[in-house]
Amino acid sequence: MSAPQHRGLMPLYCADQVREIDRRTIANERDGFALMQRAAGTAWRWLRARWPSAKSLTVFCGGGNNGGDGHVLAALAAREGWQVQRLSLTPRSRLHGDALRAALLADEACVEWREWRKGVVIEGEVIVDALLGTGFSGDLRILYADAITAINDSSRPVLAIDIPSGISGDDGSERGLSVKADMTVTFIADKLGLHTGRGAARVGELVLDSLGVDALTHTDIRPTAWRLEKSLLQAALPPRERDIHKGDLGFVGVLGGAPGMGGASLLAAEACARVGAGRVMLVTAPEHVTASLMRCPEVMAKGVSAATQVGDLLDRLSVLAVGPGLGQGSWGQSLFQVALETVAPLVVDADALNLLASRFRSTRRDDWVLTPHPGEAARLLDTSAAEVEADRPAAARALQELYGGVVVLKGSGTLICGPDGLALCPFGNPGMASGGMGDALCGIIAGLLAQGLELEMAARTGVLVHAMAGDMAARKGGERGLLASDLASCARVLVNPTMDEENVAATRR
Repeated sequence: MSAPQHRGLMPLYCADQVREIDRRTIANERDGFALMQRAAGTAWRWLRARWPSAKSLTVFCGGGNNGGDGHVLAALAAREGWQVQRLSLTPRSRLHGDALRAALLADEACVEWREWRKGVVIEGEVIVDALLGTGFSGDLRILYADAITAINDSSRPVLAIDIPSGISGDDGSERGLSVKADMTVTFIADKLGLHTGRGAARVGELVLDSLGVDALTHTDIRPTAWRLEKSLLQAALPPRERDIHKGDLGFVGVLGGAPGMGGASLLAAEACARVGAGRVMLVTAPEHVTASLMRCPEVMAKGVSAATQVGDLLDRLSVLAVGPGLGQGSWGQSLFQVALETVAPLVVDADALNLLASRFRSTRRDDWVLTPHPGEAARLLDTSAAEVEADRPAAARALQELYGGVVVLKGSGTLICGPDGLALCPFGNPGMASGGMGDALCGIIAGLLAQGLELEMAARTGVLVHAMAGDMAARKGGERGLLASDLASCARVLVNPTMDEENVAATRR
């Protein structure tokens, strides 16, 4: 995919790609320092807008161009009458090129130069992190680790230039320690690492300024991923035709809910129905049937004690979601084996993923969506959750290559990896760190897939609906105490993106 094929996708790049676009821009303009001045000026304007009452500033400067941005910003602040404390982690004798020109510019603005040492008192009301840019890799040096610790311990607001120092622009991992920013102003093109893993937790409010550069004009530099936007919902979920009937909207089976674990499958089935599947059937342990009918009578419920009782139930399905509450005992194992034999596309979650990792590892399909969290992903890859989190994009790609289909790697900055590449969802909130959220996602994806969305689009749209529903529910009642069951009604609103609250006929053609 060389460019977005529809609305709702924005390009994300890795650090090397942005540096190459930056290099080409400088080569065309023949003045890299002018680009540095534009970047620093942009960051300075955002700082003033965010903290309008502040009058003093501490700028931490590293030795590269990121530090150069900091020196220029310090000069701009001083010229506007701010008290500026400039702390450099690189001796002046080691600066060169545009970074040295920037430092001299700050000198001309009468900004005092001071080399950072542990114990230096931070004087500014706002801190600017211009220590390490997107080119940072490897381990933090002790001097930089001490500076980052001092910034985080200061309790002062922080603006990070381009990326919070210590975060990888490629994968969002934290290299031992990182700056916790309140705002990050990034330049040229958006970076994948700002939106996933630890990066999503450290970036604060994110501002992208292209500095007049259109990254997509560099057609030989293919974005490393695509960020999902709200407008994807209208592209993926157009109004329904007026003569549509439930048979046109799919028949979804939800297979799960082993004895004593019925809640997960009930959540998945209800979410599936709420996003518009034509028919939903829950296949579960017999003792959960009554609870299902009481919770959502629109969902058909079939109690089975063994796989032999499933019979031809699954043959009539257009989609099968398997895993929520399935368990890993004999009941779950036998039903998962039956599920793998069905010809319908699958959405595989929870214990079905654990069984896939432990007993069916050689299985590969092109018509399923796998939805692991980092722990499940680690079992599928025979590694650790920490290693998955250390490079989430690589883990998602490895899972898709190994198992086929589409992989949804859940977590902060959920990643969707399929034949069209990597996509990222920037929505969602910490309140969604509670039981049952993955079950709801499983049902949402299955419900959208049943309505005719292609496999990868169903996964992308389902992740987006799920995350935005979580945000909508959190706005209503807060993050703490947010339950998976709160999402279904919000998801229903989101899958009707053309609905006008004043006109219930707004979804009609």
